[in-house]
Amino acid sequence: MKYPLLLIAMVLTLPCMGQSSSYQVKTSAPQVSTPRASADPSRVNRYPWKQNITATVFWIGEKPTARNPTSNHASSWDTRWQENYGGYDNPDQTARIQYRPKAFTPKLNPFYIALPYNDCLNYKTHCPHASRVIPWWHQRSDKRPGKSSCKGRWLQIVYGKKVCYAQWEDCGPFTTDDWPYVFGNQRPKNTQNKAAGLDVSPAVRDYLGMPSKAKVHWRFIDFANIPKGPWARYGTNNPFLHTHLDPRRKALQEYMDHLRKLRDEAYARENNRR
Repeated sequence: MKYPLLLIAMVLTLPCMGQSSSYQVKTSAPQVSTPRASADPSRVNRYPWKQNITATVFWIGEKPTARNPTSNHASSWDTRWQENYGGYDNPDQTARIQYRPKAFTPKLNPFYIALPYNDCLNYKTHCPHASRVIPWWHQRSDKRPGKSSCKGRWLQIVYGKKVCYAQWEDCGPFTTDDWPYVFGNQRPKNTQNKAAGLDVSPAVRDYLGMPSKAKVHWRFIDFANIPKGPWARYGTNNPFLHTHLDPRRKALQEYMDHLRKLRDEAYARENNRR
């Protein structure tokens, strides 16, 4: 069987990331405009909305309190989270500018969130149910044991008429095993802080103009469907700035490598028959 170069050329001509136009997502609620690059069915957002979820505000460097005994100098996936961010993500609005702290330029994306699920038991092992409940598990780019497939994933968050996008960078509030809510159709099992099911950073709070414990709608969204905005400005973890982090680009590269291998093998077999 021959594998012509045309097949690889077709892959190479797929739309580039960030070249998007708006379309209207048809869903019962909420109705929001989401960018989409093409009619490619792999890009249709397949993740359901989580509606009327209580969102609380948290921040990198937050100190523990009686109600929240967990310090945020580290995250569930980064023991040096505050250091890698560049400092304390001061939530005081007078100490902020352009959705970031005035004191320094963040080295990670200031648009971050936490959800109450961790796919890793430790830095060497995944949870046994991770492969069963995470919808993108088999498409993850880093398949090493103990390497989170959730860290860095994007959410679309709606509050009123505002829409924001942020990356999943920590686990909580209050629990880290609530996969029936995060990936299923259950409500959050946490009962504290008005049954909070989402933590948002000061940047998300300020962009949406929301108070803590506000009700929001959210869903997962593939990076290819996200428009540029203030969430695209900062961070070594940000695929808008570092395209090698784009999971779709990684998948395309792997597919192209596979096609080249098939082509070379086919040519080798044909040459051997001559």
